[in-house]
Parts: sequence; structure tokens; C-alpha cells
Amino acid sequence: MVLGIGGSALGPIAVHTALHSDFYNFLPPEKRDYRPKIFFLDNVDPDRIEAILDFLDDRLEGTYFNVITKSGGTAETLANFMVFRDRLCQRLGRQFSDHFLVTTDPESGTLRQIALEENYPILTIPKNVGGRFSVFTPVGLLPSAVTGIDIHELLAGARKMDQLCQIDDIWKNPAYLKGTLDYVADTCMGRNIQVMLSYSHRLRDVADWFRQLWAESLGKRYNLDEEDVYVGTTPVKAVGVTDQHSQLQLYLEGPKDKAITFLSVEEHSKNTPIPEDFSDKAGISYLGGHTMNELFDAERLATEFALMKAGRMTATITLGRISPFTLGQLLYFFEMETVFVGFLYGINPFDQPGVELGKRATYDMMGRPGYEGMKDEVKAMLNNKDSKYIVESH
Repeated sequence: MVLGIGGSALGPIAVHTALHSDFYNFLPPEKRDYRPKIFFLDNVDPDRIEAILDFLDDRLEGTYFNVITKSGGTAETLANFMVFRDRLCQRLGRQFSDHFLVTTDPESGTLRQIALEENYPILTIPKNVGGRFSVFTPVGLLPSAVTGIDIHELLAGARKMDQLCQIDDIWKNPAYLKGTLDYVADTCMGRNIQVMLSYSHRLRDVADWFRQLWAESLGKRYNLDEEDVYVGTTPVKAVGVTDQHSQLQLYLEGPKDKAITFLSVEEHSKNTPIPEDFSDKAGISYLGGHTMNELFDAERLATEFALMKAGRMTATITLGRISPFTLGQLLYFFEMETVFVGFLYGINPFDQPGVELGKRATYDMMGRPGYEGMKDEVKAMLNNKDSKYIVESH
């Protein structure tokens, strides 16, 4: 089980769901090549924690925990670690050190200190790599490797894209070209919402990973000269064809404030025929003799056509097929584009100063020494909100 949050979970999840079946954990051992099942815990919702504890109750002795936090002090990850450590301690006494591995800073941090004291193996995240950029470090590579993903091919794909992104000619550098278009769409055409519409269910979590990468890197108040600029576009996740039935109406006839990037795949891993049934019913018989692949592609092309006809801005990124090599290229491409757009905005794409205030307030409310002084302000401000409503229980 991977315990992490933000980039410590979103990258490994994106790789896992892209390269494994949705039902990987339900497959019999031989169909997983006797690789372990893998779960990701990236929240502190108590209902979910208890559900996982119930699920693991008779499996706890066979469960291994990879605790990931770059700083070594992420409150959510440490809290989850403490819960599972305590449960293992109750079950096994003090013989639980071989159930944990930590992935953290190479030199400092609370988690590293605990790992050294309790003799956990330690993997390190390079000091100059932030969490949201860490998918090609042990953060993303270890969970991938243990489930049988070819991480050498994943890295080879990243290296291939890195070569392409070293080209100075903007028309030949894919990250520079896409980044320029997205920057112009925002600053010159008012498209301040960045929609990633994935026509591949397997790539749906790439959009989740991208949302953090884009939002946390580019949503900045200050530029490099410390002037107020308030830049950044809002990333939105959508999945084709599912969200044709939930979001497309807005994209077609709502405000022209969106730039939409399609993710598509030329060659799917399977070709599923649609049976030629119901020949006497015109409303369904037309589907027979085709394949689900044809229907899926037709839905994407029709959506692109409708959006273009409505004057909406779209771009399409196409993978020949989904493999570790192509996925490595795709993830690295988005990292490079994000950094490039940050420099176009004139901001630092590698920091995230805005989230620190919320972290400090959380620390104070939970009683962490050195963070006193915000608890009363938080309560006073929230108690004076103009709009509050509590749904009462019976």
C-alpha cells in the first residue's frame, strides 16, 4: 500500500491505471505474474481509513507500506502512517519494521528520522525535485516496478521526449509549441480554463496528475520581480465519452473561456465487436457489425467536430498505443510544457507558496509546536461567514 498525497500519489496512480487493468487487484495471482496487489491511500477521510482497516484486518500481516513524503513532514501522510503502524504494533508487537519502507528527503525530515530509528529501508527523492515532478524518481518508479511495469521503458520514453524538448525551434519542440498555444489562449483570447478530455479510460488519471502539476506550478500571485500578477489557468478533468453526457453542453454553448486538449490513442489493446442483433429495430441495429473501437473513435471525432464548429479551441495529443515508452513521453512532455509556460508567465513554476498558509493553520489547530497564533483567527473568520448552513440529522 502506498501512503502519500499530492505528487506522492497522483504520479504512481497515473502510471498504474494507464498500464494495468482496472481490475488488476482482482486478478488471480497467475494473471498478475504473482506480483503484489497495490492500493493507494491519498486522503485522511476517516470513513475511508476505517473501511481500509476493515478490509486489511485479516490481511495486515501480508501488507507492506510505502510511506512517501518529500519533506518528511506531510501531516496527512504521517497521520496515516501512525494509524497503520499502531495497528501493526497491536497485531505483531514490535516486530513490524519489515512492513514499512519510506521514500523521502535524502538528508532531513521527521519521517527520515523515524525510519533511521526504527530501521526502515529508505529511498530518496532528489532534493531539487518537487513532489509534483517526482513521477520519474522512486516515488513513481518503485510502485511501478513491483507490479511489473517496465520502468526502463518508462524512463526511455522520458529521455526521448527530453531530446525533442531540447530543440530551440518552437515548431519542432512539442512542449514549446503546445505551451505557447496555451499561453496565448489564456493571455490573448481569454481561455483561462484548461480542459483535459481523455478519450482513453486508461489515461483518465493522467488528467488528475496533470491538474496538480498545472495548478500548483502556474497559479501564482507574484512574478519573479515580486509584483502582483495573479496568473494561471484552471485545469479541469474530463473523460470521453462519459463526460459528453455531463460537461459537453457547457463546452459547446457556455462561455468561450476554455482551451480543450484531447488525449487519444490510435491502437487499443483489444478490439471488441458489437453483435449483429436486433436487425428489426433501426434504433439499435445500425451498431451491429461495428466494434466498440469504432464507436469510441467516432464519438471522439464527432466531439472534436462539434467543438470546432462551435468556435471552441481544441488540440489533440495522440499516442500510437499506450505503453511504458509512450506514457513516459507523455508525462515528461507535460512536465516540460508546464515549466515552459511558467517562464512565459514570468513566475516560478517550482514553488507553491499559496498552500503554506493552510498548512500552517492546520498545524496550529492540531497543536504542532512552533505554529501557534492562527487557531483563533481561523475560528473567528469562519464563524463570521455570511453564508453557512448545517444539514441537521434527525
